[in-house]
Amino acid sequence: MAKEIQNGSILISEPFLGDPNFERSVLVICQHDKEGTVGLVLNKLSALHLSDVVDINETIFDMALAVGGPMQPNTLHYIHRLADLPNAQRIASDLYWGGDFDELTNWLNQGLVTTDQIRFFVGYSGWSPGQLEEEIDKNVWFVNNNAANKLLTLNIDTLWRDILKEMGGKYKMYANYPADPSLN
Repeated sequence: MAKEIQNGSILISEPFLGDPNFERSVLVICQHDKEGTVGLVLNKLSALHLSDVVDINETIFDMALAVGGPMQPNTLHYIHRLADLPNAQRIASDLYWGGDFDELTNWLNQGLVTTDQIRFFVGYSGWSPGQLEEEIDKNVWFVNNNAANKLLTLNIDTLWRDILKEMGGKYKMYANYPADPSLN
């Protein structure tokens, strides 16, 4: 049986997934309910910056956008630690999803938000009801329910390996698998 998925769960792809959208990826689950599941890939950067898609003062705040997933790549999503942002949905003890975008834009332009408080994404990842649980049962994903509050401070480039190493045991071994074992 799959480890229980909940808002704030972290999914880590198995080492040889073979899907370019999710190869060696780490996702945070933003919403998991009877309607399905929505998550964001944390460690795949796009070529875009926030100032390319939003009217902000880029001298005060700007950052690269991550690719949240293959669904609706023309949408903007964000996770953050801004508990006071109106309409934000709490997904872990100190992690939120979305919220009042006009208010957020004002905060960004005033320099009230730092890069360790927020991440932005184009697109998202989604699963129909039961689909994610089936994938977990087939070992497509490893589940970690204890790492969500660290996500905004960890290095994107090493996130997949770092989360697996932190999980210990067999997961630590997976962290050292080469991307292409035939080159070993």
